[in-house]
Amino acid sequence: MILYLNGVDKVIELSTHFCSFEYFLIRKKVILLTSIKPKRIHIIGSVGSGKTTLARQLSKSLQIPFYELDNIVWTRSKQGDIRNRPDVRDQKLAAIVQGNEWIIEGVHHTWVQDSFKKADLIIFLDTSFSKRKYRIIKRFILQKLKMEKSNYKPSIKIFIKMFEWNRHFEHISKHEILHILEVYQEKLKIIKEPIELLTYIDMTR
Repeated sequence: MILYLNGVDKVIELSTHFCSFEYFLIRKKVILLTSIKPKRIHIIGSVGSGKTTLARQLSKSLQIPFYELDNIVWTRSKQGDIRNRPDVRDQKLAAIVQGNEWIIEGVHHTWVQDSFKKADLIIFLDTSFSKRKYRIIKRFILQKLKMEKSNYKPSIKIFIKMFEWNRHFEHISKHEILHILEVYQEKLKIIKEPIELLTYIDMTR
């Protein structure tokens, strides 16, 4: 399948490899219109929205390292995760955003202004509430069956917490985030599904 837009000559070929998100499958190679080529990307969205999957796929396609904000908030340990002090957390984030290329993903929005400011592109992954609930359940089952890795030990307590976080995001955090991002409209992309990025980001290196 070939997509053409009037007056535009430059197109790129995007292989099936990048298109293998868990949400959709494109079996044939697709020729897509080139658009922007960001080097610093911030992805924000609720638990279960698909942030990490999207960050991982973009990282692989663009050859840019990606970082999970949860791993900045927490120091991971077999004995149990330890929450970093705010100053330690902020130093870790500052060290990352000083770089020329990065993809940062997470739900956090109250202490990541430096990342928003320095990002070339901010992606707000606004996946539906019901789809996020489904993914939370699916993820928990796969993690308990050891079919999917996680940065934390999956437990019933965390499982229940995720539903609480999901509701809090829908009714409170989402509105706070959209308010914060109003000043970044020129580089903000709000999407429901990752496939919406396929005609927006130039995946060539």
